[in-house]
Amino acid sequence: MPTKNRDTASGEAPARESTGQAIATVERAADVLMHFAETSSTTLGVTEIAEALGMSKAAVHRILASLRVRRLIELDPVSRRYSLGVGAMRLGLAYLDRLDIRRIAAPELMALSQRTDETATLSIRTGWTRIYADQVTPAREVIMSVSLGVPYPLHAGGSSKAFLAFLTDDEIEAYLSEAPLEPLTGKTIADVPKLRKELAAIRESGWAQSFAERMSGAASVAAPVLDHHGRPVAVISVCGPLERFREEVDACVEALLDSTRRLSIQMGWTESERG
Repeated sequence: MPTKNRDTASGEAPARESTGQAIATVERAADVLMHFAETSSTTLGVTEIAEALGMSKAAVHRILASLRVRRLIELDPVSRRYSLGVGAMRLGLAYLDRLDIRRIAAPELMALSQRTDETATLSIRTGWTRIYADQVTPAREVIMSVSLGVPYPLHAGGSSKAFLAFLTDDEIEAYLSEAPLEPLTGKTIADVPKLRKELAAIRESGWAQSFAERMSGAASVAAPVLDHHGRPVAVISVCGPLERFREEVDACVEALLDSTRRLSIQMGWTESERG
């Protein structure tokens, strides 16, 4: 009986050791892949990777060879340098295809509304317009509530301007030259030079504000949720009755930017994308 116990124990140790080694190998392979994703260089050599990750060149070479089998990494036979392969692209595209901004943003909208005690909204863009796709309202007597699914032009209101300001320069110019800049209220910015100046300020600060530009008696602050290319995939806003909201702007902006930064990171954005 004692002999059997000793045999069992001696048999379990190698199994545990083998499992630990396998996990460590997977972790190192993941580190190598993430290093390719995070570095500014499109190609890397074995020595560069080894020095950056504190690994031996032999270990890096073995990992790269394994990753090449699944085309996660590719080797240039001339330069002998490595780059991300088509397999890595397929993984990234599969992840992006499964992103549901409304589902992902829902917890942030709830937390943002609770933190600010105002209405938090999510907007998505449809061509030269945007629509509210979701909202969370606070538990107070006087609140702002928006109509979901109604299109609004990209120059009228905080959420609209937050979209427009973060499009490409060509897209912005196309909008300013092609879209009818009709005012929705007496406060809507419909003058092209003034709007262009406003958009530049929004891009610089990272957020937009509106005081009765989309709807009389309403005010808001809004900021974009950016993807891995730094493009706006959605806009989050905090809005409330105009007179009350004037005193809340700074606190709402702080909470808003915390939320949009977290959501942008989930969508693949990094600090280096801003520019």
